[in-house]
Amino acid sequence: MPVPLIALLPGEEAWVVGFRGGRGLSQRLAELGLTPGQRVRILSAGRGGPVLVEIRGSRIALGLGMAAKVLVRRGGWLR
Repeated sequence: MPVPLIALLPGEEAWVVGFRGGRGLSQRLAELGLTPGQRVRILSAGRGGPVLVEIRGSRIALGLGMAAKVLVRRGGWLR
């Protein structure tokens, strides 16, 4: 079952499955490398600050609002 990216704890890995937002959000996230089917790992996730994510060997920071709109599936293989 998909959960928002902000539900993950540091060290957890997940697969991006979709977004809760319009075309602009999807395009911006794609520019950052967050696309459906991509594997991500949470590096840090403070309650008041940005979420630091590793994707394709790069680190990106997402604001809490944007991270809340990224839907992921925890661990395992994407189905």
